[in-house]
Amino acid sequence: MKFFKNLIKTIKDKDPAIHSNLEVLVYPFFKVYIYYKIAHFLYLHKLYFWARFLSEKAKKRTGIEIHPGAVIGKNFFIDHGTGVVIGETTVIGDNVMLYHGVTLGGTGKDKEKRHPTIKDNVTIGAGAIILGNIVVGENAIIGAGSIVLKDVPCNKVVVGVYK
Repeated sequence: MKFFKNLIKTIKDKDPAIHSNLEVLVYPFFKVYIYYKIAHFLYLHKLYFWARFLSEKAKKRTGIEIHPGAVIGKNFFIDHGTGVVIGETTVIGDNVMLYHGVTLGGTGKDKEKRHPTIKDNVTIGAGAIILGNIVVGENAIIGAGSIVLKDVPCNKVVVGVYK
């Protein structure tokens, strides 16, 4: 029950368009995050097929793809989520906010860490693409439509192509 209360609070805190707790239940992020938590549990227990099965079901229902291997911190939120892709080795810190169309992806078929690490309190604008085993530092802001291919220092604002 605490999980649902925290999730509802996070969504209401981050989206001023929400007027009631009940309204949260129709949000794509609410649905995909519940699927993700279950799929992540299965992934951690090496039930990879079932983890991916749930992940794919969530993607079809919401338009948001979160690989069950991704690690996500507290108070995470995706606003308007359609088109978001979060890769397997992505690590997301606390209080991170993504907008629609964001890709946290890889650049090849490396077997080790191949997706970004997003530190605490980061905001990533609509359509931004962050690729590879790079780190986006605390409190950074990635502007809409940006392409990020190298580490972003803490407290930096990035717009356009950053390589």
